[in-house]
Amino acid sequence: MKALYIRGVRDIAIGETPEPKVGNDQVLVEVLGVGVCGSDLHYYVEGSIGSQVVSEPFIPGHEFAARVLETRKDLGLTVGELIAVDPAIPCGHCEWCLRGEINLCPNTIFSGAPPHPGAMTERLAIDPRQVVKVPQHFTVEETMMLEPLGVAIHAVDLAKPSLLESVAVIGCGPIGLLLVALARFTGAADVFAIDPVLYRREQAGALGASRVGADRSEVGEWTGGRGADLVLEATNSPDGFQHAAEAVRIGGHVVLVGIPKGDSYALAAANARRKGLSVKFSRRMGHVYPRAIELVRNRVIDVSAIVTHRFGLSGGARAFELQSACADGALKSLILPNA
Repeated sequence: MKALYIRGVRDIAIGETPEPKVGNDQVLVEVLGVGVCGSDLHYYVEGSIGSQVVSEPFIPGHEFAARVLETRKDLGLTVGELIAVDPAIPCGHCEWCLRGEINLCPNTIFSGAPPHPGAMTERLAIDPRQVVKVPQHFTVEETMMLEPLGVAIHAVDLAKPSLLESVAVIGCGPIGLLLVALARFTGAADVFAIDPVLYRREQAGALGASRVGADRSEVGEWTGGRGADLVLEATNSPDGFQHAAEAVRIGGHVVLVGIPKGDSYALAAANARRKGLSVKFSRRMGHVYPRAIELVRNRVIDVSAIVTHRFGLSGGARAFELQSACADGALKSLILPNA
């Protein structure tokens, strides 16, 4: 069976992996589509995210849609059924799981994060707890995009935006674009989108941004020097925290969603401290799939508009290359392992 492996920094190749062994406590699925996520790009460009290091070749991919390959009446699953797959399996018994903070479980098994293999392969055996049933008229793209949409929903939950306040989104990759759409949906008076890449700014405008710009200083100009009430930071830059602190108003709120290169932030303390900012860090997501499904079902957010490129496994290296370089208009690349 074929799979796509990250073997080291900027080193991707197709290799062989054993057919999954399916026990009574697992579900055999065919992988239909896997998104290339920003975290996948960190493994590709840097070889790690914090303590999670690519120490040997591993299979990435955690945003995915699949088809059930065997009927499981005990789980209400029929052969051929389209499902989304939750990449996270929290332990269920630690302090944080018992609090309902499953995204913070330190014992989570997460598909596509070293050392756990991900979904950029043809078939997988998954835990029944990972199965997310979806409307069968959903496309593969819509189903795959439920996971990144869930990440954005969780970040907005942390932000708790107030009606008619101003929201600035810094960084308009796929997660940032979803944040723009959600900010507009939740009733922001103005949604400002900042990104140095023109085609990302254009897509932010299409998804509801009131104004788009290349630099965070423009938020100050648009607000008469006041700054935005809420800033959602979704960059991969060590300067992202600093830029968010500059763009937010005195007493404002910042939610950090992006993962910075080098696993560190550059922040001048005085400005953030004197503004008395409230800051939250967003990690993965909680129980949000039902809301993500309803947003897609009701056409509130066109998640398919963010999927710009599609590749088979043989084009996987190209997908990573384009997305990491912000080239060829690439927003979200979809890997189709069985194409």
